[in-house]
Amino acid sequence: MVTPGVFALSRNPMYLGMVLLLVGVALLVGTLLPLVIATAFAVLLDARFIQAWERVLADAFGVDWRAYRNRVRRWLYL
Repeated sequence: MVTPGVFALSRNPMYLGMVLLLVGVALLVGTLLPLVIATAFAVLLDARFIQAWERVLADAFGVDWRAYRNRVRRWLYL
């Protein structure tokens, strides 16, 4: 289980990067639709992929995963 670096700030830095990229495009375009798409994409990632993967990690790493999960937020640690 990797926890240093970007994983100390977010449990899902790759997904966070994709969502932030979409938000950046939405800001550049200056319309509401791309922002709605970015939000829908984040919800889809969370519901379809992240929650399932976190169950796998909980089974694989047990107590270490729970400690990491309690220490680092899913999307961004601020």
